[in-house]
Amino acid sequence: MSKVGIIVLADGESHESLGRVVNALMVARELKEAGDEVTVVFDGAGTRAASTFGDSSNDYNQLFEAIRDKVAGACDYCAGAFQVKEEVQQAGVELIDEYRGHPSVKRLIEQGYEVVSF
Repeated sequence: MSKVGIIVLADGESHESLGRVVNALMVARELKEAGDEVTVVFDGAGTRAASTFGDSSNDYNQLFEAIRDKVAGACDYCAGAFQVKEEVQQAGVELIDEYRGHPSVKRLIEQGYEVVSF
């Protein structure tokens, strides 16, 4: 069984970036469907993706909803820096501030997660 932590750094705003976010969510769904342990964290510009993909009008919201239970949250600091904190919260995504306002990658590693970023 795999144990994977997916960190989404792409914002989904350009064609290339959208592909990265969709790929991250597809990997999360594949792992979930296989019964593997997976957690998803939106960090940096990825906090924008958390706010838009969590919106029911987004074309990829259904994919996001398929793995919502695996979304650990979004970086509190970065959501503020990218001015999407309110939108992230409205999308029902928890803000994470484990290490100086950011999610702790160290915690994921210590818990045995293989960390993959998109």
